[in-house]
Amino acid sequence: MTGRPNGAPITGTRAVRWPAVPPTVAGDDPFELGAFSGWLGGRAAATARAYRADLDAFATWSGRLGAPGPDAVTRLELRRYLAYLGTRRYAPATVARKAAALRSYFAWATRRGLVTEDPARGLSSPSGGGRLPTVLSHPDLETLLDRPGPRRRTDGALDRRDDAVLELLYGAGLRVAELCGLDRGGVDLAARTLTVRGKGDKERRLPVHDRCVAALAAWLERRSEVARAHTPPEAVFVNRAGNRLGPRDVRRILDRRSPVPTHPHALRHSYATHLLDGGADLRVVQELLGHASLQTTQVYTHVSKDRLLSVYEGTHPRA
Repeated sequence: MTGRPNGAPITGTRAVRWPAVPPTVAGDDPFELGAFSGWLGGRAAATARAYRADLDAFATWSGRLGAPGPDAVTRLELRRYLAYLGTRRYAPATVARKAAALRSYFAWATRRGLVTEDPARGLSSPSGGGRLPTVLSHPDLETLLDRPGPRRRTDGALDRRDDAVLELLYGAGLRVAELCGLDRGGVDLAARTLTVRGKGDKERRLPVHDRCVAALAAWLERRSEVARAHTPPEAVFVNRAGNRLGPRDVRRILDRRSPVPTHPHALRHSYATHLLDGGADLRVVQELLGHASLQTTQVYTHVSKDRLLSVYEGTHPRA
């Protein structure tokens, strides 16, 4: 994270001037972030990377303000840091994640004896703005899945792959990381199930519908046309270069095929909301999504209620 020039105040909170101190010397690790990264090994890979980057940024910020190690950090400085992030126009959800990283780090630092008292305990953070998940309309989904139109590729093997990717994102509600990490051993076309590894390396088995099965079978029949000598043999999805499909590859598929601007996670949101619209039990949806907490799944009930209200107001003659 790039800091402000020396002398520039932080707006929105008490003015703080940046002292002219050099960045932390490479190899010097007073916050023991290397050890913290090792402790994060039990977290999902994306979470571990994000938390480490968040703590690197905070260590640089606090060092420039005269707190070279965790024992010099106070609760007031943590609150100033979150306020500073707000002035940098970070999204509330990003600030909330950075606050979670700080809480996780200082709880670990307390147990390790780096600090005598946890300054981040109970540290509040923005809620993420209260935005509801984006849900694609049925016509947009129909166009995306059934009528891709002129933006379809010309080489059939990659068309089949893109079809299967989109069917699974919506038909199984997969996270992008789960889809990219899907192995051939986790695909049982005869039983119409997938076995995926979600957050926290937790494994779950998911049912898929006939269209998913058909799209997967069509792609797997053509996969050898894209695979190279270095292609991981267990990877279900690979890109044009023969490497395992990555999140950016998935985003490009959506950009190419979607009739409206969207992102891969919107298909997972749509999956959950449409299940609830159809009468699925909330706890069943929780299991299908792989949520550790029912509270995480409950956001979709708000989306569903909003959709029901919209339908009522648009169709009832006295609404």
